[in-house]
Amino acid sequence: MGISQADLHARRRLLRIRGGLALVLAAALMVLAACGGGAQTGGDPGGAPSADPGDGAPAGGDPIVIGVIGPLTGDYAAEGQGFKKAIDLVADRLNAQGGVLGRPVRVEYADSGSLANQATLAAQELVSKGVVAVVGSYSSTESEAAMEIFHEEGILQISPSSTATHLTEKGYENFFRVAFLDSAQGMFAARMLVQNLGAQRVAIIHDNTSYALGLAEWTALYVEEEGGEVVFFDALNPQETDYTALLTAMQQTNPDALYFSGYFSQAGLLIRQARELGIDIPLTGGNATNNDEVINTAGEHAEGFITTTEPLPPDLPYPDARDFLAAYRERYNEDPVSIWTAMAADAFKVIVEAIEQTGSTDSADLIRYLREEMDGFQGVTGPVTFDAKGDREGTIYAAYRIENGEFVLFIEPQF
Repeated sequence: MGISQADLHARRRLLRIRGGLALVLAAALMVLAACGGGAQTGGDPGGAPSADPGDGAPAGGDPIVIGVIGPLTGDYAAEGQGFKKAIDLVADRLNAQGGVLGRPVRVEYADSGSLANQATLAAQELVSKGVVAVVGSYSSTESEAAMEIFHEEGILQISPSSTATHLTEKGYENFFRVAFLDSAQGMFAARMLVQNLGAQRVAIIHDNTSYALGLAEWTALYVEEEGGEVVFFDALNPQETDYTALLTAMQQTNPDALYFSGYFSQAGLLIRQARELGIDIPLTGGNATNNDEVINTAGEHAEGFITTTEPLPPDLPYPDARDFLAAYRERYNEDPVSIWTAMAADAFKVIVEAIEQTGSTDSADLIRYLREEMDGFQGVTGPVTFDAKGDREGTIYAAYRIENGEFVLFIEPQF
């Protein structure tokens, strides 16, 4: 992207970033107890059944077990439940067509609880259940915790949504992602802020998580490359619900626009409180804010909020996207909660493709295929090819503005 990691860290010091990763240090032993639960529910604390090929599906033989780790509870539960709906849909259709290699697929779910320490326990749970590959997790903080377990076990892991650039710099050959990188989104966001919105003085708020801090840093770098100035750069505490002191401090720097790089569960509160303080500048956010919960929380104050994100499922120009969206609407009577629902479907489909093409369920074979042979696999969100680090090649971003309680396309998808 033209920016070295050394440049990034140097600019971090200039911005005087405070704090680090907010890791929760509580022991969630109850998750371990779930390892003894029923095979059909996996780690889903709600007891909803996993995709079960046993109801008359034509596939036979021992099932191929694929794991899914994601936040079925906690702050990010809306996204984790989206993962589950997407993968249940794809897995059921797959099994109805004969499964993989003539065998049914069973999906095991493990709840990361929106927390890093619980993601570690969830990863251990999936290992104990003999999964051949894993989809997940949602946030970069969760994925970073879980990937240590999967790397140690040599199990293929594909994240639908963890975009922190540094995750694939660890050199873990078993880790891939179908999401795009924070560095690319930061460039898109900066151009939107400076060129489309005319903001010369930009405020950036993050939450000190791996994803949010990284996206904030990249956006700050590119804002300055675009000729703008970052006049405020600070973090909120996601465990708190009152951000008025932070917003008041930001207001004193007289910014032209605000970019929030954190998650939807805090974005709605931030937007509502900013408007209640009389802050009338454009409020914008990253791709973890492209969720209807922002609208539900902020209410009428959500009007005009802009999010930078991969295109939402209805705006993806691919036949597989149209097919997935139609099937999803028919089954659930709703649209996917965000683009990450479609990305979860793609992560699962990539695993299935690797199994089919190699004729193997050995993670080493699947990893080798994805790194060396798979080229342009057509997914719901477009063609998927991985580079040498496990990152998806190419980028595609768009911007959406909330109008009349809905996300409406503001900037057309940029490939």
